[in-house]
Amino acid sequence: MSSAPQNQQAASPAIIFDTLNAYQRTAALRAGIELDLFTAIAEGNTETKSIARRIQASEKGTRVLCDFLTVIGFLTKQNAKYGLTPDSATFLNRQSPVYIGSISKFIGDPNLTHHFNDLTAIVRKGGTVMSPEGIVETNNPIWVEFAHSMAPLMNLTAPLVAQVIGADSGAKWKVLDIAAGHGIFGITIAKQNPNAQIVALDWEAVLAVAKENAQKAGVSARYSTIAGSAFEADFGGGYDIVLLTNFLHHFDAPANVSLLKKVHAALAPHGRAVTLEFIPNEDRISPPTAATFSMMMLGGTSGGDAYTFSELDGMFRQAGFARSEMHELGPSPERVIVSYK
Repeated sequence: MSSAPQNQQAASPAIIFDTLNAYQRTAALRAGIELDLFTAIAEGNTETKSIARRIQASEKGTRVLCDFLTVIGFLTKQNAKYGLTPDSATFLNRQSPVYIGSISKFIGDPNLTHHFNDLTAIVRKGGTVMSPEGIVETNNPIWVEFAHSMAPLMNLTAPLVAQVIGADSGAKWKVLDIAAGHGIFGITIAKQNPNAQIVALDWEAVLAVAKENAQKAGVSARYSTIAGSAFEADFGGGYDIVLLTNFLHHFDAPANVSLLKKVHAALAPHGRAVTLEFIPNEDRISPPTAATFSMMMLGGTSGGDAYTFSELDGMFRQAGFARSEMHELGPSPERVIVSYK
């Protein structure tokens, strides 16, 4: 009869049970956001009865939800009183200036999640089985929801990207923002650099959101748009900066190289391409958020992936770029690559 090595941890089915039930974690967090539970606790409602009254829910339902959120790390509990963790207080209290609860609308959108209804078939195929192009099909309305819902989260990342490229230098820049979405990255550059002219490219319906955000930010006079596909639209030329934020991961390497050749041609002689991505280490299993992003691309696209720096660097070199450098972005799980023409 065989036995496990002395120093090996005993096997347990707990991780299997917990993972198969993990959909409840998503549902609980979304419910907490939709009920404004985190804001209710921030206001001083710390016991089940007062929280339930504030969020207009049953006491039993409130108690079960709060206990569950405590177990998975979103709340604290002591002497039957609940409190917010630092992450919840910062990002899930609606009164916080960096509230990002709106991202649950996009991340939980059925138009996105239904791509994972048959992951077995997806793994066998090596890409989405819902449609030939997946989530990047022409004029997919999900990107309008993305533009509305994800802007608060990008408001945290955009200043970090702007800092890396020296946006506050005041240099006279012409900036192309490819797949601009909400437009936050180009708008942030325009706010920091009064001499920057921004050109945003995306589908017409998505650009409406970006233009609205540019107007709210007071930079609409320096904000113009190009409607259409990044692979087909005429970019024009003479750009000092081309932004590629959260875009290359949707496509396979040959498609990206083709796009990057267009970007290279559109840049001024000393121009730079600035790429924001979930970039895993070369081992592809760390850091966790970047490494697991490849699963999102497997289910939602026909050829996308979370690319390592060496893979992205290779794509840029094939497109004619001289060199690329990667920068960490502090608290953000993403990294930025600056590629030089």
